[in-house]
Amino acid sequence: MTEASTNQYTRAGLEHIALREFTMTIDGQAASSGEWFDVINPATGQVLTRAPRCSEEQRDRAVEAAHRAFDHWRTDASFRRERLLAIADVLSANAEALGAVMTAEQGKPLPESIADAHRSADWFRYFADLDTSATVIQDDADGFVEVVRKPLGVVVGIIPWNSPLLLIAWKTAPALLAGNTIVIKPSSYTPLTALLVGEILRPLLPAGVFNIVSGKEPLGSQLLVHPLVRKVSFTGSTEVGKEVAQNAAADLKRVTLELGGNDAAIVLDDASPDEFARDLFWAAFKNNGQMCALIKRLYVPEAQRAEYVEALAAVAREVRIGDGMTEGVQLGPLTTRAQLKSVRDLASYSISAGAKAATGGKPLEGPGYFFEPTILTGVTDGDRIVDEEQFGPILPVIGYSDIEDVLWRANNSMYGLGGSVWGVDTDRARVVAAQLESGQASVNHHTRGILPNLPFGGFKWSGLGVENGIWGLDAFSQVQTLAGPARKTV
Repeated sequence: MTEASTNQYTRAGLEHIALREFTMTIDGQAASSGEWFDVINPATGQVLTRAPRCSEEQRDRAVEAAHRAFDHWRTDASFRRERLLAIADVLSANAEALGAVMTAEQGKPLPESIADAHRSADWFRYFADLDTSATVIQDDADGFVEVVRKPLGVVVGIIPWNSPLLLIAWKTAPALLAGNTIVIKPSSYTPLTALLVGEILRPLLPAGVFNIVSGKEPLGSQLLVHPLVRKVSFTGSTEVGKEVAQNAAADLKRVTLELGGNDAAIVLDDASPDEFARDLFWAAFKNNGQMCALIKRLYVPEAQRAEYVEALAAVAREVRIGDGMTEGVQLGPLTTRAQLKSVRDLASYSISAGAKAATGGKPLEGPGYFFEPTILTGVTDGDRIVDEEQFGPILPVIGYSDIEDVLWRANNSMYGLGGSVWGVDTDRARVVAAQLESGQASVNHHTRGILPNLPFGGFKWSGLGVENGIWGLDAFSQVQTLAGPARKTV
């Protein structure tokens, strides 16, 4: 995509997005459809544009194209690395276009969407440079043995609506480096960003290596059980993740599942609200709370609970809420009408059950899926708002008196994605954080470990396997032991 066309997105904004036709990418070619489905702008609640609904024939054609491309794509690692770098460059060059489309369909503020495009490019650059050398086990007069990793084949990546671009990079970059080919199926709520990625990448990759298909269910379920698919990488809810695992098990497909979270943050008694309240707020409310790895329940010393509640509420009251396309907006709308209803119902239930909203607690009046950032107090473990993943702009603040007790409470969950401990004495905080039963544990930050070179995954119901780093790359390959007699010397 040229610079001129990129600028056109930011100049014309929603009007341009609404007028253009988005297409799928199948076997390196644009693919339209005789059927379409509406894509909603969450800032207005109105139809933004439409996306193609993948037919059964197109679904099979995408998988078959990926299967055909696999035999050649797997053979040249240097070429794969070079293509990953080219992808990174083109994503960065088109960051404004991708950001505008993402904000229009997902809702987050435009600067954050543009930043996601640049971060996605970082993922491709990281994997392009990652060492994938074989491990030599024996090399002597008695024999030569090495362990190598072999690609699996066709990968299906299923992308959620809360992060429609970055998670494409999380799945695609390691899958392609390992020698696999891929079919991406984005959420039907946010298909446009993925479709635009497909358009941008078509000139860069051999036909069939990278495919994008869009549609509503049962498209995702049908891809999961396709006999040519050998690996499924899914990000989404725990409930759907269990179904993915069951469907994949029938054919022993490899799976990586990054699922829900109910992340706990513990503030130690040497901290003060003045020092940490703002960082704690944004560690809970980024993307309107619509991320799996955010603070979902905050434990603070009981003696300071009222101070923390007021300090957090003060931050919430000053946040600028509105259309993510508007300059200066810090929180956009929730992404879907269903999520707005879920958050509204959970807040209403909690307040009716005795919780108190220090600020917020209800949707904003007017069009769009907007909900006030909400700080709740008067709740404890066992309440729905504490035990469930709200996935929205609500933060329950819970008091504690004993560090051993609060660690037990933080770990007493079926989820274990992330967690954090906050305090002035960072050595003490690190000792406490190491006792969290979570895939990531941070000190004075909640998502410090979400980087391309670090593993990301969860304990218990928060998932199976990990993404990112060499550990995530390994999930897209199969170990092979290659053993034989001693190598001939020259």
